[in-house]
Amino acid sequence: MKALRVHNLGEPKDVLKLEEVPVPEPAPGQIVVRVLATAVNFPDALMCRGLYQEKPPLPFTPGVELCGEVVALGEGVTTVTEGDRVIGSPVLPYGSFAEYAPMDISRVFPAPPSLSDTEAAALFIGYQTGWFALHRRAGLQAGETVLVHAAAGGVGSAAVQLAKAAGARVIGVVGGAAKAEYARKLGADIVVDRYVDDFVSVVKEATDGRGADVIYDPVGGESYTRSTKCIAFEGRILIIGFASGTIPTPGLNHALVKNYSLLGLHWGLYNKRNPALVAHCHEELTALAERGAIKPAVSEVLSLEELPDGVQRLADGTTVGRLVATPHGAQ
Repeated sequence: MKALRVHNLGEPKDVLKLEEVPVPEPAPGQIVVRVLATAVNFPDALMCRGLYQEKPPLPFTPGVELCGEVVALGEGVTTVTEGDRVIGSPVLPYGSFAEYAPMDISRVFPAPPSLSDTEAAALFIGYQTGWFALHRRAGLQAGETVLVHAAAGGVGSAAVQLAKAAGARVIGVVGGAAKAEYARKLGADIVVDRYVDDFVSVVKEATDGRGADVIYDPVGGESYTRSTKCIAFEGRILIIGFASGTIPTPGLNHALVKNYSLLGLHWGLYNKRNPALVAHCHEELTALAERGAIKPAVSEVLSLEELPDGVQRLADGTTVGRLVATPHGAQ
């Protein structure tokens, strides 16, 4: 089979090499899928650079999210059958930037019938992250105001849709006119181009000075620092990630005097600590997809040959929505 592999760490466009490798065999408790589509995530770029918390041994194939067709069952697997269409995460170092990939059965979920292969491939990580952050951690209520940073990106676009589905008012922050238009199409009520306007002022004006009830921050750095200036009384700031490359050092006295909460979200821990809740979340997301309330915003469909450039562009912050690849060609 064809697979993109990393032999030396560095920039994705330089280190992702297309090779012929054996099709993996399923270990006990695993399945192997024919990868119908694989979504690009920021951790893929971090793995190429050697900066992700999970460091697979070299050489490895990135790709942490897929939609696939079951083609082989390992010993003890009884919950799926060959031919089933599933989504989830593969077993590194055999990631989903390949024509076939192994998966632990505990990380396998039915693909929602209402979504295409490319849409389903982008449902798992970003939407699970958004659901756990907004509902499990922040307790989002209908009518509240949610500020979403990087609202046109993969994680941010999911948060915009999920917040709207929950009845919230959404203010999206983006960088550039093209991303602003994309965020509007996603359903954001107010869109702030940070190159043109100050989101702090916009939030205060839109809320009559009260501030945002929930702030969804996958960026960190200055985005976090400025967010503390427009968080509401008893508001919640969700710490999702640090795409800016800068980890903030918050002044906890400020959280004290303004009565707001800082909530960390490491979605991967739920797979270890409470997998039943991950399954429940998938059921909730599937129901939302069936109602048409959410739909992954796939902006580009790439081939394996085009993926190194796509991962690089995502790492550089020049993409909008979700980039998805179809290893076996257009679906």
